[in-house]
Amino acid sequence: MKKQQKNRIYRTITVILLVTTLLASLTACKGSNGVNSVEPEPGGFNKEGLPIVDKPVTLKVLTVRWVSMGVSFTENQWLKDLEKNTNVKIEWQVMSSNDWSERKSIMLASGTLPDIILGSQTFGDADIVNNLSLFRPLDDYIEQNMPNLKAAMEETPEMKKISTFPDGKIYSLPARLPSRPKSSRQPVINKTWLDKLGLKVPDTIDDLYNVLKAFKEQDPNGNGKQDEIPFIELSNDLISPFGIADLNNNFMVVKDGNAVYYPISEEYKEGLKWESKLFKDGLLDKEVFTQDETMRSAKFLNPDAPIVGFSYQWTPDAMFGKWSDQYVTIPPIAGPDGKRYTVGNPYGMNLERNELLITTSCKYPEIAARWADQFYTNEASIQNFWGAIGTVIKKNDNGTYTLMDPPTGTSADAWYWEQSLRDFGPKYVSPAFEKTIFLNPKTGDGLKLQLDKLGSDYTTPPFPNVMYTAEEFQELPTLTTDIDSYVNTMRAQFIISGVIDEQWDDYVKQLRGMGLEKMVKIRTDAFSRYMGVE
Repeated sequence: MKKQQKNRIYRTITVILLVTTLLASLTACKGSNGVNSVEPEPGGFNKEGLPIVDKPVTLKVLTVRWVSMGVSFTENQWLKDLEKNTNVKIEWQVMSSNDWSERKSIMLASGTLPDIILGSQTFGDADIVNNLSLFRPLDDYIEQNMPNLKAAMEETPEMKKISTFPDGKIYSLPARLPSRPKSSRQPVINKTWLDKLGLKVPDTIDDLYNVLKAFKEQDPNGNGKQDEIPFIELSNDLISPFGIADLNNNFMVVKDGNAVYYPISEEYKEGLKWESKLFKDGLLDKEVFTQDETMRSAKFLNPDAPIVGFSYQWTPDAMFGKWSDQYVTIPPIAGPDGKRYTVGNPYGMNLERNELLITTSCKYPEIAARWADQFYTNEASIQNFWGAIGTVIKKNDNGTYTLMDPPTGTSADAWYWEQSLRDFGPKYVSPAFEKTIFLNPKTGDGLKLQLDKLGSDYTTPPFPNVMYTAEEFQELPTLTTDIDSYVNTMRAQFIISGVIDEQWDDYVKQLRGMGLEKMVKIRTDAFSRYMGVE
């Protein structure tokens, strides 16, 4: 009997020890926010103020840069000061966009990621949604460790809206860029040609047609050849006068508060008729369907004489090289309904998501979150968008900020990319703070803001950058690959041959047979979820 009691005692003690061990292991695998494996923060972790840690900690940060941009941004003085002030050392892993797609696939398949992913060009929505186990939900970190971002989201609620995934959680951090325009590309015309031919700036599509016809027939570049190309490219901008302002190139627009697939609309059909008229009369480049970007660029930069009459560009100097002085930006062209439409966003093209992710490989997520939060102050943000104060930005005694001129021989935009993270990475510049920033109105971002005044009043809310579920991401590519290809093929055919009602009916019927309703439902469901997020 005593032996049986003793055995029961031993078994009880064993069970208690096993339970205690299990609870201890679960606690070790669960951080203060209850997400995946987290090691205790190193000694001297400070929940407020700087440094973030008393003893240096190293975090690995991965970002992707365009091929020619290099790693000079890491010498940004603000980043260097941040490392010193926080005691968080950064081991930068800078990948080239050239081979990133292949390397990204290998990295996601292996599940081995650095601590932090920086920049929306690194991982997109589908990469994140289809690999959620690799990324930490950040809601609790924002609440407990990121007062700057929390305040920014309260001031600009749209930042939280664009960052909320279909499961209601935030996995990636947003950005609000400073001094961004509302309009995207705008009409640009050769003013020298207009003056030579005694023509006024076109106001309507009929005016534009007559101007382009004169450009083709009257030798405005004066070289004795009929080499002028009135309009060189096919884009969404060309049909924007018909009320189609497709900012995100996904064939969706918002009309009367509803998401609309426009390639089967009457407005699109009328736009195709307009494009067909231009093509048949030789006012569209005859190689518009066959040339690549290199061929098109060569025409913009034609060394002997300017040959392009009209285009849509970010700024007049964006494409025309030594001929840039001949070109001016003009107001949007009025459409058949007498109204003007500009591709863009009336709320500003300044909000982005997926600018920073903390991976489940990160042992110290609280440190990573506090480090990321340092980017969400006004001064930090402008220095990570243009360059450091004292290098690119001058801080004036009256509390304003002035961008310095770039070195001789360097464009402003190229200089900003060399000196900063530029478009990528977390940042927040408040609307009030933007008023303290002074830009050169003759170049770079300052010039674009000046030109924006011509078109900003005519922008309409675009189909937003919605978020899809994993299941939707599985279905969408299969549908959009075939449907988008067919729409583009038929656009070319309609432009070349003209739009005949019977062919149009067959075109719409074919789209419906390819699963158009299913694709539109996926997009409109995502739109409804997006609009419903508080």
